[in-house]
Amino acid sequence: MGNDIYIIGVGMIKFGKFLERSMKDMTREVLDDVLRDCDLTRDDIEAAWFSNTTWGLYSFQHSIRGQVALSASGLQGIPVTNVENACASASTALHGAWSAIKAELYDCTLAIGVEKQYNEDRVKVMQSFSAATDVEETAQPMARLREEEKKTRGKGPEAQRQEEQGGHSAFMDFYAAGARAHMKAYGSTQRQLAVIASKNHNNSTMNPLAQYTFPQTVEQVLNDYIVSYPLTRAMCAPIGDGAAAAIVCSEDFLKKHPNSRAVKIRASILEGGNRTGSSDIVERATKRAFSIAGLGPEDIDVMEVHDATAFGEVSAMESMGFCPRGEGGVIAERGDTALNGKIPVNPSGGLISRGHPIGASGLAQIYELVTQLRGEAGQRQVKKHRIAMTHNAGGTVGAGEAAMTIHILEKD
Repeated sequence: MGNDIYIIGVGMIKFGKFLERSMKDMTREVLDDVLRDCDLTRDDIEAAWFSNTTWGLYSFQHSIRGQVALSASGLQGIPVTNVENACASASTALHGAWSAIKAELYDCTLAIGVEKQYNEDRVKVMQSFSAATDVEETAQPMARLREEEKKTRGKGPEAQRQEEQGGHSAFMDFYAAGARAHMKAYGSTQRQLAVIASKNHNNSTMNPLAQYTFPQTVEQVLNDYIVSYPLTRAMCAPIGDGAAAAIVCSEDFLKKHPNSRAVKIRASILEGGNRTGSSDIVERATKRAFSIAGLGPEDIDVMEVHDATAFGEVSAMESMGFCPRGEGGVIAERGDTALNGKIPVNPSGGLISRGHPIGASGLAQIYELVTQLRGEAGQRQVKKHRIAMTHNAGGTVGAGEAAMTIHILEKD
């Protein structure tokens, strides 16, 4: 068996708010899509990793989510691993599918992420995000963060409206606190965050599968209502539903399908958070990924990073070594991360605008980058597209993220 591992097929449905659609329905659609992309059948898949975070909370479908959804979609009689790893769930599923082939257990595996996060009960939706923290330890710190934010912003009519409708995700307060600390330490600005959000919203106008497909100017982003200072609504990922998938295969399997548009996985990294001390999870994961791939930041042509807020993109670019600390907003303002820039970031629109159905987001990143490396991204196609990289974070423990995945892909 050869050593190289490939993504032979990708699939994704349009992200949005789909109260009328079921988990089984979305699973079936994206499964059909990913199989059609690489001209395979259900019989080719030997094992599956199924990513989801809220089906149990909303519909009490716990424990065997993947078996239920996939068997109803005609894929059954194979090993199914259920994956729940906060916002990094889907990329963790990909890592599992990759690992099993790396271990020579299988030749063809499926990673699939399906999520229905939108719900008419806004309180329940917002409470679901707290599950991605240490719930015993975060209540008091979160209360302090919100009080700090209120003092910074004041408590106007919009803040009152948010509280009456169930508030906002706890993670918006985490990101906002990080942004305020960054502004204090480095002199970064709210306008730089708006530049990032505007870039990603405008990218999504060229992505028919994005949840949001309308443009946003920098001024429109700045003038949107404050969620948690300095973050406006347009700087934050929306609540939504969606599904994405990838089929992973060995080199030997690929030889039997010579007409595929496969993309090589140069590195697949999963790291865990550190409860004590400063958070270095991004640096650790990135260092490992570059070491395994034999590459560095200068080799990456296009990226999808975890921008649950605009500040997430700033933090990611700095932590991964694409710019010095304090300059994540500067490189965006300079145009380096635009579609035609030095290192295009989030050509799909990112979480901010493509959408962030938690159990599907990591594979949506993969879908975008495989599409870019194939040269099939249409109006949003970047010029250089040989090496691509994803950054997908999940949850919070201690001072930073609980889970972190990095994937490096190469046009073979």
